[in-house]
Amino acid sequence: MSTAVKIESRDARSIPFQEASLDIWDKKYRLTAKDGTPIDHSMDDTYKRVARALADVEKPEVREHWYEQFLWALRRGAIPAGRVTSNAGAQEHKPATSTINCTVSGTIRDSMDDILGKVHEAGLTLKAGCGIGYEFSTLRPRGAYVSGAGAYTSGPLSFMDIYDKMCFTVSSAGGRRGAQMGTFDVGHPDAMEFIRAKREAGRLRQFNLSLLVTDEFMKAVREDKDWKLAFPVTAAEVEGHDTSDTAKFIWREWPTTNGYVRNEEGLVLCKVYKTLPAKRLWDVIMSSTYDFAEPGFVLVDRVNEMNNNWWCENIRATNPCGEQPLPPYGSCLLGSVNLTSFVRDPFTEDAHFDWDEYRSVVKVFTRMLDNVVEVNGLPLEQQRNEIMRKRRHGMGFLGLGSTITMLRMKYGSRDAVAFTERVSKELALAGWEAGLELADEKGPAPIMLEEFEVTPEMLRKRPEMKRDGVRAGQKLPGRVLHARYSRYMQRVAEVAPELVDKLAAKGARFTHHSSIAPTGTISLSLANNASNGIEPSFAHHYFRNVIREGRKTKERIDVFSFELLAYRELINRSAMPGGTTATDKLPEYFTTADDITPREHVDIQAAAQKWVDSSISKTANVPTDYRYDDFKDIYLYAHEQGLKGCTTFRFNPEAFQGVLVKEEDLKNTTYVFTLDDGTEVSLKGDEQIEYDGEMHTAANLFDALKEGYYGKF
Repeated sequence: MSTAVKIESRDARSIPFQEASLDIWDKKYRLTAKDGTPIDHSMDDTYKRVARALADVEKPEVREHWYEQFLWALRRGAIPAGRVTSNAGAQEHKPATSTINCTVSGTIRDSMDDILGKVHEAGLTLKAGCGIGYEFSTLRPRGAYVSGAGAYTSGPLSFMDIYDKMCFTVSSAGGRRGAQMGTFDVGHPDAMEFIRAKREAGRLRQFNLSLLVTDEFMKAVREDKDWKLAFPVTAAEVEGHDTSDTAKFIWREWPTTNGYVRNEEGLVLCKVYKTLPAKRLWDVIMSSTYDFAEPGFVLVDRVNEMNNNWWCENIRATNPCGEQPLPPYGSCLLGSVNLTSFVRDPFTEDAHFDWDEYRSVVKVFTRMLDNVVEVNGLPLEQQRNEIMRKRRHGMGFLGLGSTITMLRMKYGSRDAVAFTERVSKELALAGWEAGLELADEKGPAPIMLEEFEVTPEMLRKRPEMKRDGVRAGQKLPGRVLHARYSRYMQRVAEVAPELVDKLAAKGARFTHHSSIAPTGTISLSLANNASNGIEPSFAHHYFRNVIREGRKTKERIDVFSFELLAYRELINRSAMPGGTTATDKLPEYFTTADDITPREHVDIQAAAQKWVDSSISKTANVPTDYRYDDFKDIYLYAHEQGLKGCTTFRFNPEAFQGVLVKEEDLKNTTYVFTLDDGTEVSLKGDEQIEYDGEMHTAANLFDALKEGYYGKF
């Protein structure tokens, strides 16, 4: 008898949670007393705690109404980010924690006082449970003369080592390890050293690294031109020099102008330290990314061009996962909608997406995230002022890959790209409608009511302002600069002109609404391993390396994709990856990350980016044996498609193994251990080995010893 059965329409949300999901919820998001006694007895208790904490922000007479609405949204797929889920309503038990996932440091100025001062601020931020991002290309290049010390500087990378050790040392609150992002300008004289930094074993392992890539550099690569590596100069440094000599000096955008030579359009004069072919630097970037999955790729000019706060921010840093480019002291307030919750009749010919309920959840969730601003718990005054003034948050979605599969489409196909764009567009429009309603009820973000003087730099960036009769020296309110002259809001105006007109007149409740996070542990736990963020499922059965308190290495746990669990529960209990018969084979639309071409990864991201006003954390996975010649043009294609950033991952056991690991990769990888007596022992990555009184996989033990984190969890 066939094991394939047709079960009458069932909600995929009824699928039992797998052990790995419950385990992660217990370790990371469940609230417990100091003695370990559970306060949240179930996931629904976690939802009730979060709903109550955010509803208590409301006026007393409507708190119960919004508590019920928030709980409804949480049960139907709204998932606040990890710090909200773990810390909202938990003040009695952990009062010094934040509901904000990550922040960005203030600009690190080129002085010892400021460098070390920012280390102190970062330590307080990490202690509160927030990750943090920094830009380090504001620091002088290695070998530059420091007149005050009468010596030559060791350069930005040496100071990054200090931040790295600080992050490893500080005990971060809320059950997470410290997380950092370091960004660096592609035109800095030490760019090559930054790109190659992680080739050294154990160095900068508390950092994700991303290169700030400019349109100027991309043009030089495409046209095979020379590229100038340069750094700003002071008036004293250029005295007596011909600054019009373009071989020695160049004008560029720079995150800080204080003390440097600046023109009226906001450009900074920079001294050229070295000139090299742009393609040579490009090859170094791509080969490093191929071997080490870093640096990431932040198209910084596009980030700033499309920034809703374009007139008052110069963004140079991101949160640790890259989906939130942020100004100094900016905060990363995130939440994701689980798309799998809205699939009706999955895997059948009647499979469809419930757009009405999706829009309703988005609107309620928007209010929830806006309320998180009020209970931010950020440790620094500058951080609190920044988030209260602009009230930006980043709502996104998770489970896109799983949802596409449940709707019987293949990830990367034309239908999947169209679905991705619509999901992003509907989230955006519902969110900005809610932002207008909240502004009517509670008032717009303070920045919307502020008056800003129009500068020549603003007119350079937005020439249409001149056509509208705006002149330098004139003052305009933030709401007009936001709704009329933001490139993103101009795009929204093409489909919802009346909505944007109202936002220009009233001002929105927040400056930014959408962002797509990686949602790794959130997806695995509260979404029962629906695919991460915008990704396809990594595999339908794989291993995840997780940190366990008290263990000396990472622990490997088995996980299954949500769509596989759902298909087995609703359609065919015998189906498994690799099945070859009618009774155990999965349909062809069951794809994984390695089945998708890099261009298909980029196409999906580009479809979403059109309606996402912040950025997207997205990784184009490629197999270990993927040809470098095919790989190296991925970022060029990403630039052509209008992305703000791009990241790739190729399993490379010689460098590191990553968080997600497939069994076949471990079986095919040999690790060589050298004992104290010089004897060498060779083991496959999936083999178990007893060492120092514990059992470890060979891959995890090798990685821990190589990278220097063995026994330090």
